[in-house]
This record gives sequence, C-alpha cells and structure tokens, in this order.
Amino acid sequence: MNVMVFDIETVPDVEGGRRVYGLHDLSDSEIAQAMFQLRMAKTGNDFLAHHLHRIVAISIAFRHDDQFRVWSLGDPDSDEPELIRRFFDGLDRFTPTLVSWNGGGFDLPVIHYRSLRHGIPGPTYWNVGDQQREFRFNNYLNRFHWLHTDLMDVLSGYQARAVAPLDEISTLLGLPGKMGKSGSNVWESFQANDIEGIRNYCETDVLNTYLVYLRFEYIRGHLSTDRYKNETALVRKTLDAAKRPHFSEFLDAWQEEGST
Repeated sequence: MNVMVFDIETVPDVEGGRRVYGLHDLSDSEIAQAMFQLRMAKTGNDFLAHHLHRIVAISIAFRHDDQFRVWSLGDPDSDEPELIRRFFDGLDRFTPTLVSWNGGGFDLPVIHYRSLRHGIPGPTYWNVGDQQREFRFNNYLNRFHWLHTDLMDVLSGYQARAVAPLDEISTLLGLPGKMGKSGSNVWESFQANDIEGIRNYCETDVLNTYLVYLRFEYIRGHLSTDRYKNETALVRKTLDAAKRPHFSEFLDAWQEEGST
C-alpha cells in the first residue's frame, strides 16, 4: 500500500481579514470576531469562507511498504508555508493515494488558496497529464479519479443530502471518533497557544479516517479478511509502540468499542 491520509486544522486568517475588510485598528481576536459576525450575517453560519482560513496543522497517516506512521508535518512552531511545502513534498516524493474526509470540499480548496497566497509550487499535485501522460487518467484533481479518495464524497455517492460526519461514521464502526473534541475548539486552543493539542487532535482525525478507509477497501474487495485484520493490527501495534498519551487514549476508546 502507498496511502497518505491527511487532515488540516485552521484558524481565521486575521491578516487576510484585516486586508479584505479594512479592519486595521483592531486586535487579532477582535478581527476574528468581526469575521465570524460578518459571515453569520451573510450566511447564517459563522464558518468562514475557504479563502479566509489559515492552516495551523496538517496531520498525516502514511502506509508505505511495510510501515505505518502517524504524525503532524513540521514542528509546533513551523509556519504555514512550511507545512504546505512539506505536504506537497510528500506527494512529489511518493505519489501516494491521497485519502481524506471532505478533503475535496474543504481541506484541498484551503490548501489551494494558501499555496497561492504564499507562492508554493506543487507540481505533482497539479499535474493533470500535461506533463506526465499517466496523470491524464488518474490525478489528484479529478473528482471521479482515485488518486485522491474523498471518503465522504464516495460513500455518499456524491449526493450532498447523503453526506455524513466522520465522527458519526467512526462511532458506528466502533472507532473512537472525536473523543469529545471538534474543529470548533481549534480557534480557542490556538488563542491559548496549545498548538500541540491541535496537532494531537488532528492526528486522531487522520487515524479515524485511515481506519474507515481500510474498511472501505475491505468492502470493495481490495483487502481480504486476513489482510484487513492485519492492517488494523498494524495500526494498533504502531500506536502502542509510540507511547504518546493521545494515541493511548485512542487505543483505549477503540478497544472498548471493539473494531473487528
């Protein structure tokens, strides 16, 4: 397998909000609050438009050769351009199957805007066959190709009325799900300078997504029963060996529910 599951966590792009809305005399927290209020007035929801998010974490679950690994790109003090560069570097080096939950609807568009903002190349990601012929038939950008598998889209049959939250699907499969946290807590954690907590939360999201992906590969006949069990066992073994508190919490919740 050569699979890279990814997830991003974001906060309001207060510098962008300062420019777009002319809010030059306000503090960052005041600008963020104004951005939320303006979005609420426009849409009835305070979830910001894609181009006004700033990426503060990108986490990866990577299955390659005989190894499985989960981590967050860069260091807690890495800036946004560094995170995006590392993301594209991974695609350039391994050309993996990219897997997400709503990555096509949120994560990737945000990455597009932020890479545009910072001027960060991603030649493998943007290749649709004009440079390498094989990408014409399978690339990261075509919705119905498999090089990027957005599980939310695929499992809903590309029907907006049928989409489901990752947390609920994970819970239905006996996985830990969000474990009492959600993306709505990220801005609060960021203001408290808890970048490590944000990265840990993001890592549990990619773990849930990867395990849903394994189940998906099983039901479509790409994994035998024995191989599926071996793959989930590898995840357990990797998390147990890491001895990190959020991984131990994930394992405890997974074991309580029973995943296989």
